[in-house]
Amino acid sequence: MLGTMATVLSATIVNVALPDIMRDFGIRQGQAHWLATGFIAAMTTTMLSSSWLLDHFGLRKTLAGAMLLFSGISIAGGFAPTPELLIAARIGQGAVAGLMQPMAMYLVFRVFPKNQRGQAMGIYGMGVILAPALGPVLGGVLVDQLDWRFVMFAPAPVTLLGVWMVWKFLPWPVNPPAPYPFDRVGFAWLATLIVVSLDALNRLQHPQGNRGMIVAGGLVALVSLVAFVVRERRVPHPLLRVGMLRRPGFLYANLGALALGLALFGSTYLIPLFVQAALSYTATEAGLLMLPAGIALGIVFPLAGRLADRRSPRSLITTGMILFAGSALLFAVSDTSLGFVWLALWAVIGRIGLGLIMPALSTGALNPLEPHELGYGSSTINFTRQLGGAFGINIVALTLEYGDHVNGLPALSAFHGAWWLVAASVGLAVLPVSRLRG
Repeated sequence: MLGTMATVLSATIVNVALPDIMRDFGIRQGQAHWLATGFIAAMTTTMLSSSWLLDHFGLRKTLAGAMLLFSGISIAGGFAPTPELLIAARIGQGAVAGLMQPMAMYLVFRVFPKNQRGQAMGIYGMGVILAPALGPVLGGVLVDQLDWRFVMFAPAPVTLLGVWMVWKFLPWPVNPPAPYPFDRVGFAWLATLIVVSLDALNRLQHPQGNRGMIVAGGLVALVSLVAFVVRERRVPHPLLRVGMLRRPGFLYANLGALALGLALFGSTYLIPLFVQAALSYTATEAGLLMLPAGIALGIVFPLAGRLADRRSPRSLITTGMILFAGSALLFAVSDTSLGFVWLALWAVIGRIGLGLIMPALSTGALNPLEPHELGYGSSTINFTRQLGGAFGINIVALTLEYGDHVNGLPALSAFHGAWWLVAASVGLAVLPVSRLRG
């Protein structure tokens, strides 16, 4: 739980600091968004590697090593003298976070029986939501009272505590599987696909003089996608078991996870930037706006976990998506006259929706799997969620960049367009999710 808290804290806490970082380094939103997108892109790329690391080194060594490395990168990023080095630190954080995040879900589904997994995920999620609930508040206070650099230092104490707890509580592996080679070629194709496609989307924000690179990037991404799929279907020990996606339930759950990633990371990126750039809120006010939403998510999560053990995941996920899409629509029609309380309420509605989605999506995807498939299954469902987040943030940033600007920051109309996009994307995802079995 501490490992996941640190990754979520790192993903969310930087958002309230973006305006200060942009002013400090003199960069535009098009470059600053790589602080969020680079983190999630790297996290997405490395996530499928966690199964191989668990098989070869065990949870104890893998998690402790990842947490220690994450702490060092976070501290180094806080001292970054240039925006390029800061972005590099964020990418490093994301790469290590991608190794850590699937491990908790993997362990929960190995330890708890099927009729208790939803409740376990709810309790686990109640702890994890402390990060997005307190992250923007903590980030706002650190930015306003100290300096934006402290948002990079903030996750380090959490992961250092995690290192100590790993060595004290987690067992040594028993009867590890026979060693098998890491799929380096598949990993290279996957990394190329994600980096090149996100770079092409980023260049679309300034297409003048970049059209050749955009077209070339699109072609390379397409070739990488085909090569990756062909490779994963043929190699004995793939990063991604493509055959598992032929199972309708697992496929529909992963499509829902794509939408969940876009909703979770897109809204967490949009809300602080929206209220600071368009409504002139301070960083602390932007963080406090998210606090009630985090508390609401903390209340809903364990209840939704218990419901996931007893009810159809389809109904819970569909209800959650409708609530979140409604929240996005409310933000899409909000203007500068709307008060703090109403905006906080819109965020609460969205987080209630996310709270209903998360445990049900995990149980709906992983409960039908055999024990030996849980490592691949947990990596895959986390991977698709992060993929949705990476491309969601990038598409949201592209929408903002093409919108109107005032003093170098996106105007209110630009944010309205981005919120409409998020609402439509989540609404469309209801179609495959509605086909999940009861």
